Amino acid sequence: MKKLVLLVFLLIISFSKGEEQDVAKIVIDFRSGDLHIFENYLINGLANNIQYYRDNLKELKVVVVVHGDGYKFFIKNLDKSPYKDEVQLKKKQKELKERLENLVKFYGVRFEMCKAGMKARGISEDNIYPFVKPVYSALVGLVNWQNKGYAYMVFQ
Repeated sequence: MKKLVLLVFLLIISFSKGEEQDVAKIVIDFRSGDLHIFENYLINGLANNIQYYRDNLKELKVVVVVHGDGYKFFIKNLDKSPYKDEVQLKKKQKELKERLENLVKFYGVRFEMCKAGMKARGISEDNIYPFVKPVYSALVGLVNWQNKGYAYMVFQ
């Protein structure tokens, strides 16, 4: 009986170590206001890379910490924000929101936003998408995720 318990214990340890090796983690410091970078690198790039990991029976966990000029892509009502004159963004806003929601729903991407920058820009918490979590500051968010083993990447 002791041998069986030991064998089960060793199997659990080996499976859990294997799981750790099959999970990659990245925190993205997103601060770009460029629509091309947002669409091609953040939206398309994340979906493609997460799918690559899945196709190889692995997992890519992604957290995006938004600050700088990146706020504008996560605002519900652009007319009630500093980005009210962003004509091109207004035209694409519905499509972009749906694509962001798909990243959350299908790929498990987590979005966080710097409250310090929101306050400085007059962006209220009720005017950001519900899947975006405000955090004290971008620095705190980035440090916390890196301390949890997430690799750091910046999109600016």
